[in-house]
Amino acid sequence: MSDRHLAHWPPGLPRHLTLPQTHLFHNAEVSAARYPDKPFLVFYDTLVTFRQFQQQAEHIAGFLQQVCGVKAGDRVLLYMQNSPQWILAFYGILRANAVVVPVNPMNLTDELRHYVHDSGATVAFVPQDLHAQAQPLVDVAGGAGTLQHLIVAAYSDYLQVPTDLPVPAFVSAPRQAIDAPGVTLWSDMLAQQRPPGPITTGPDDLCVMPYTSGTTGHPKGCMHTHRSAMSTLVGGAQWFARTQDSTYLTVLPLFHVTGMSGSMNGPLFVGATVVVLPRWDRDAAAQLIQRYRVTIWQAISTMVVDFLANPRIADYDISSIQAIRGGGAAMPKAVAQRLKDLTGLDYVEGYGMSETMAATHINPPHRPKPQCLGIPVFDVDARVVDPATFTELPPGEIGEIVVHGPQVMLGYWNNPRASADSFVTLDGKRFLRTGDLAQVDEDGYFFMVDRLKRMINASGFKVWPAEVEAMMYAHPAIQEVCVIAAHDARRGETVKALVVLRDAFKGQVSEQSIIDWSHEHMAAYKSPRIVQLVDSLPKSGTGKVQWRELQEQERSRTAAGA
Repeated sequence: MSDRHLAHWPPGLPRHLTLPQTHLFHNAEVSAARYPDKPFLVFYDTLVTFRQFQQQAEHIAGFLQQVCGVKAGDRVLLYMQNSPQWILAFYGILRANAVVVPVNPMNLTDELRHYVHDSGATVAFVPQDLHAQAQPLVDVAGGAGTLQHLIVAAYSDYLQVPTDLPVPAFVSAPRQAIDAPGVTLWSDMLAQQRPPGPITTGPDDLCVMPYTSGTTGHPKGCMHTHRSAMSTLVGGAQWFARTQDSTYLTVLPLFHVTGMSGSMNGPLFVGATVVVLPRWDRDAAAQLIQRYRVTIWQAISTMVVDFLANPRIADYDISSIQAIRGGGAAMPKAVAQRLKDLTGLDYVEGYGMSETMAATHINPPHRPKPQCLGIPVFDVDARVVDPATFTELPPGEIGEIVVHGPQVMLGYWNNPRASADSFVTLDGKRFLRTGDLAQVDEDGYFFMVDRLKRMINASGFKVWPAEVEAMMYAHPAIQEVCVIAAHDARRGETVKALVVLRDAFKGQVSEQSIIDWSHEHMAAYKSPRIVQLVDSLPKSGTGKVQWRELQEQERSRTAAGA
């Protein structure tokens, strides 16, 4: 790897980061000991102190061990919106020596079934508004690929003081009694105050397993240890010089590694306060920034676009913000300039993936470049290589990003073939193939060019065409389908499906009916917004659908203004 980026390394930071050799829960214990009465969580004006957080997480762990039978290394699903319960459950699972499997709450029953079956989880944390999606997967007798225990939370349990903030109905809904097999209410779990057994897992044991899809088949679990998770949470805090007096706006989804590492794990490590929003709301965000003097906001570009478009933005005092950072999709230059005009701040972009537990690259805060992935962070060897020969390419040439570093996953859960295909050994080191095409400039900064993979980036949500296609084939009228990205003025990219109907259904099934069906059977961000009925799909000599050809045709139409 070239060292040209070191000339622009953040001043005062070491190039090597010595990581704590501890279990992640130790961070909660340390912060509770140091700042027992300081708020860790703020949820619509209700506060949870560091001491309360540690105590409740330990009671969750005791319940998991003593009632649910969770043992060291067991996987536990976490299927909720951002909330105090999400963060408490995450650390309660870790305290029970188990492994967190975070699941996007937009997933529906059919999608959730795969996570349960593949991970082998028998316990899941769910909110009461999504209980109906999880209950069909419960079999208290312990059938293969099923859940035995659901811990059902009411977000309103953590609305303990009056607030004038705009609280969504799903958050304010009163706690409901649920009479269903395997269900324990969150409130009943905590009331038992069960003490956990000792921590028996350590830095090299599994910690969290976020799922990601590739271009083939179902989502795969990325195996991260306490050590790899520690790498990005400590690295992010150090890179941006965060302290116990920082206050974060935590609105990026915590099921995704960016929010998980930078807006939850990092603040807990340094003893900072996090102000939690379950869903994006530009007015609520501005009110919270003003009320709690938020200093750090991790965001995606679509949030910033919406925030700046608020006609009431001048009514709020947002002068406390010291840094706005994010990734997932490049920030448009005009939007970045409007942000700087309003706040005086640069939007500092970074790059990472589920396989790397968030960032492997971040822009130096003192010298960021726009629409740029940044430079490799502590102890990361990142190269742009020829995808066929893996020869490192000189500045300006386009190739695949490969990364070696402490935050890289062990591999994919129960999928040795996919793991083998995702790594390559160079100079005696194991590198992850990212599948992303980029180029490096003369300063050593990385710039995204395209995707070797087929991923669609819709408002920061990663959509994998093969997964959507697999689900659409369940429609009785669909003979063939190919999913590609289409341009969308608001989302950046959106999902388009080209569909060949079975002969018996031609003239009987409309494009809109397929859109409606898809919306009922998969998460909204994955569901095709556009369906085009076609007579056939182009295929290679081996019979594979030529998705690249279809994608290029779509881009050409967009460029021509069609």
